[in-house]
Amino acid sequence: MSNPAGAGAPNERSPQQVAHENALGEISDVLLNLEHTTARAKKALIRVRKAGGDTNVELALVEALDDLRRTHKRLMQDTYYAGDSVRLI
Repeated sequence: MSNPAGAGAPNERSPQQVAHENALGEISDVLLNLEHTTARAKKALIRVRKAGGDTNVELALVEALDDLRRTHKRLMQDTYYAGDSVRLI
């Protein structure tokens, strides 16, 4: 079946929907990078602890992991779970 000229198909997306989907794709990429970075920081922390490494390095990695987890959580909440609400800074 074909649609008459000018009749929109039911699955056509508005420019706003396309822009929103593209923006969420960018967020997805950032979240993936945060997850990889978190995994790498965990691996580094395990190696530093196992080798009896520098306490300052260990503390820096622990703090970085906390920051990465908070950033990941906030990005998820501010984008995917935000709904129509606007975040106030």
